[in-house]
Amino acid sequence: MIYLLEDDRNIRDFTVYALQSAGFSVRGFALPSEFRAAVAEEAPELVLLDIMLPEEDGISVLRWLRSIQKTEHLPIIMLSAKSTEFDKVLGLDSGADDYITKPYGVMELLSRIRALLRRTERTAESPELSSDEIVLSRKGHTVTVGGSSVELTCKEFDLLALLMQNRGIVMSRDRILQAVWGYDYTGESRTVDVHIRTLRAKLGDAGNAIETVRGLGYRFQGK
Repeated sequence: MIYLLEDDRNIRDFTVYALQSAGFSVRGFALPSEFRAAVAEEAPELVLLDIMLPEEDGISVLRWLRSIQKTEHLPIIMLSAKSTEFDKVLGLDSGADDYITKPYGVMELLSRIRALLRRTERTAESPELSSDEIVLSRKGHTVTVGGSSVELTCKEFDLLALLMQNRGIVMSRDRILQAVWGYDYTGESRTVDVHIRTLRAKLGDAGNAIETVRGLGYRFQGK
């Protein structure tokens, strides 16, 4: 899920439409207060953040995101009509991962988003992930539940690793397809549902940590 904080309705609606057409799940917000409330309820995978906003400016919102644990490492791209070197440096030094000047092209925006998500996934990878009874080792390519080995296919393993790495974050089916099957995958999104079902079955009761979020996707909620 991508959150866009942009007070200009035309830009917001156009950007949301463009990203949804590219397969991303997106929510647009006009006010920082609405955005803050949504983040408190559910952290996104990435944020697109305008600088000139009502209520408070984007730099303030950016610093707030970096100050709380659930979003301190969240990928953030600043969107601004301010194009001076000073403004770009201010945004990046305040914690943004990238900075795009308005007006921006859809293809460039999509490319920047995909590049940042790939980079974030690579740097965020841990050699071992654990939650409750589940222990996943990337080095050994093994999964155990309560100390007992569980045999998973390569895609099931990658799917579980993705969900555990993004614990507490709703992962859309399209996002899972892109991360596990690749951006050039042309099959049905039902593929994700089938793999989730078999993964849960193999994990037994521990599979209940994989929650279905109706209309959005899946979330790993294990501790």
